[in-house]
Amino acid sequence: MTTRQFPAGFTWGTATASYQVEGAAHADGRGLSIWDTFCATEGQIDDGSNGDVACDQYHRYLGDIALMTELGVGAYRFSVAWPRVQPQAGEPVNQAGLDHYSRLVDALLAAGIKPVVTLYHWDLPQYLEDAGGWPERQTAVRFGDYAALVARRLGDRVDTWTTLNEPWCSAYLGYAAGEHAPGRRDHAAALAAAHHLNLGHGLAVQAVRAEVGDRARTSVTLNLTQAYPATDSALDRAAADQIWRIDNDIWLKPMLEGAYDPQLWADTAQVTDWAFVRDGDLATIRQPLSVLGLNYYSPVTVRPLPGAVPAARTADCPVVRPGTEAIEVLAPTGPLTDMGWSQEPRGLTDLLVRLARTYPGLELMVTENGSAFVDTVSPDGLVHDPERVAYLAAHIEALGQALDAGAPVSGYFAWSLLDNFEWARGYTKRFGLFRTDYDTLERSWKDTARWYQALVRSNRAPESDWSSARSGQPPAV
Repeated sequence: MTTRQFPAGFTWGTATASYQVEGAAHADGRGLSIWDTFCATEGQIDDGSNGDVACDQYHRYLGDIALMTELGVGAYRFSVAWPRVQPQAGEPVNQAGLDHYSRLVDALLAAGIKPVVTLYHWDLPQYLEDAGGWPERQTAVRFGDYAALVARRLGDRVDTWTTLNEPWCSAYLGYAAGEHAPGRRDHAAALAAAHHLNLGHGLAVQAVRAEVGDRARTSVTLNLTQAYPATDSALDRAAADQIWRIDNDIWLKPMLEGAYDPQLWADTAQVTDWAFVRDGDLATIRQPLSVLGLNYYSPVTVRPLPGAVPAARTADCPVVRPGTEAIEVLAPTGPLTDMGWSQEPRGLTDLLVRLARTYPGLELMVTENGSAFVDTVSPDGLVHDPERVAYLAAHIEALGQALDAGAPVSGYFAWSLLDNFEWARGYTKRFGLFRTDYDTLERSWKDTARWYQALVRSNRAPESDWSSARSGQPPAV
């Protein structure tokens, strides 16, 4: 099998999020987050679990760094828990919380691993949600203040500062569909949340640069949707274009161009009048970025709904995206992951190439990519997971094809370092390179981790076509 060589200096990393791995929910003055509250609400989490213990990385981070060192990765993307830094409304910063992240950053640097800090990965302090949450402007202001506190303490020891992770999920799953914390179903609130997440991003970039200086590497991570039309008809293509505006341009255009697409406002005119956008907001939102992060798992296929919009679209099956009530997202086909998601690596290539052509000169990184499958521990104590290896191989090849097409991609972060708390799915889905035994909290190697280890150490990956990946057989390294 031929091999693909990646560029010298390409960053290979892995990633986690605070609420998914840290645990220690009541340690060292941490306050409540919206996810603590959401998990305590009956029926919201598939297995009735929560992140109180998770992987206990708060106490076990040195062991996890040792795993990363053996893996060979050059960077670790983790998030700071806002409720650890500002646990109560109106109270001073919690130094114990900042001390933890300072120790984590120092330990990563000592291991030769670049710290990539995400300031917000969904765990909003509950007191801010009680005051209205992201639909309220003040939350964006408070986010800028919080970003300044973290940047002041961690300073220039951080390699890259990422403001938000997947604001699409925060706004749409949290405030429109009710599938994520805080569990609200209010489309107008979701669009107000989207704008204030954008505003918070701009304020956070300003705050980090004020504390660290112009040398600060700033970024945002977006889970952009690759929507394919069901057919080549004009109506189907128009549906895909509308999904692009509502899922992607709602972030890209204000952050990178300083404007909202007027057609986006027309798409959502029956939901909101966008009066929450004030003079000066777009100038604040549009801040120079060092890198744009892309999270990718699978694409969608769309078409207009035939006939009248069924009532179930806003009742038993709520619309996730405001302004798309007349668009149908087709059920995924082909081999699916354990999340029920399709496996289509070309979506990653197409997104990266489109971003490169739309925003030439902007550095790109794949900040999350991975898959959940049912794992079985073999008698040798390891997890042999050929489906996950095949998924990883196929998507890294898709990344290579984007590089071939000229996309300036500088790094890739495998999701996730560990099996962890998978949000509304609880502990029922496993994405990790390493298996977490939730009874003992021990970590063990999967074949995927060994495959990734060989890749990152050699900077060379096998060229595996999608037909061989579909077979479930891991490619040789």
